[in-house]
Amino acid sequence: MRAPMTTIDDIKDNFELLEDWDDRYRYVIELGRTLAPMPDGEHSAANKVNGCASQVWLSRQVARFDAGEPVLTYLGDSDAHIVRGLIAILLAVWSGRTPQYILDTDPIQVFDELGFKEHLTPQRSNGLRAMVERIRRDATETLATAT
Repeated sequence: MRAPMTTIDDIKDNFELLEDWDDRYRYVIELGRTLAPMPDGEHSAANKVNGCASQVWLSRQVARFDAGEPVLTYLGDSDAHIVRGLIAILLAVWSGRTPQYILDTDPIQVFDELGFKEHLTPQRSNGLRAMVERIRRDATETLATAT
């Protein structure tokens, strides 16, 4: 049985406890291992995130609860351990949220607060931005079709 997804507040608290970046990277890799498994069929061209050096897939599900605003939930996967961890952090911020929340929240700021600005390679930073743009585009499309 898989543990429930770690919240962004839990991640921030754990990062504060880890002073060494080697330990933080190990924690990020562990976060990646907590991602729900993505079915093979979801590893499709439609779910592939372009602009990432690693292979990255994001699969979106849209649900409405009590006839309210839609909620976007994601599965994510990558062939790179650290990137899987970055996906886990990104999903802790945005998965299970409304499109408007996604559009109003800047996860890059969260990553910067955690210190990633100085500790991600340019390629990984570009990949992270590509994932953010993809989820924002999903949110915009979902809002446009939600009536």
